Amino acid sequence: MIEFNYETDFRLEDEALISNWIGDVIKSENCKEGEINYIFCNDEYLHKLNVEFLSHDTLTDIISFDYSVGKELHGDVFISIDRVRDNAKDFGVDFTQELRRVIVHGILHYCEYKDKTDDDAKEMRSKENHYLEQLVEN
Repeated sequence: MIEFNYETDFRLEDEALISNWIGDVIKSENCKEGEINYIFCNDEYLHKLNVEFLSHDTLTDIISFDYSVGKELHGDVFISIDRVRDNAKDFGVDFTQELRRVIVHGILHYCEYKDKTDDDAKEMRSKENHYLEQLVEN
């Protein structure tokens, strides 16, 4: 079950579409959908989590806590709307496109994709693009 939670004024306009899309991504990766919570927040909220749980004193767009059991995906995905908005401007892309990229990025981590090395990041970006194209087609 995919749920969306809000710790800021932002609200997804297309929760059902995004939820179905995430479910399709999970199935395409041969995984099973468990309990996945997306929590949309601001920079301050996510920065506090980053310091407290990861000892990183930096701003970030996403932090995911993975509680998956094998191929059954469970977790909490925290997304800073402030960071996504700023990154969209910096990258010269639409806010909605950047938000969807971050949303699928979190799920791909649960599907065991990494992004620490250049090769891993390239593979992650390729997967993100693949699934973003599928959402546009629907």
